[in-house]
Amino acid sequence: MAEEFSLSREFRTILLVDDFSDALEMYEEYLTFKGYRVVTAADGPSAINAAQEHQPDLILMDLQMPVMNGTTALQILRSDPRFNHVPVAALTAHAMEDERIAALLAGFDAVIPKPCLPDELVVAVEQLLATPREVS
Repeated sequence: MAEEFSLSREFRTILLVDDFSDALEMYEEYLTFKGYRVVTAADGPSAINAAQEHQPDLILMDLQMPVMNGTTALQILRSDPRFNHVPVAALTAHAMEDERIAALLAGFDAVIPKPCLPDELVVAVEQLLATPREVS
């Protein structure tokens, strides 16, 4: 059964968005090692373009980025019906309780604090992919 689940990972695409190249590289390598197809972007506009091109199953997005922050990028993505069912998690160093609540109220489906261990990231990814996103 576990092998069946891992085989299905290779068909799942994750868009990973972060302006910090070390974090982007580390999480990309680990998620790829775990069997996911990973597409990366370093800012909001690049994230929107990558999402439109690759139609990811999940988006992990930093909140604070140059050019366009993650919340604005999320709002643009949510205005496109193609992304209504795609879970989007805030992957952020700004994870105090008030910031977490603000991110959830802004429309993020989850908040994953950085830094996080790669195994913790995979658990969060699997939970987000396993839970159908409710569209309001």
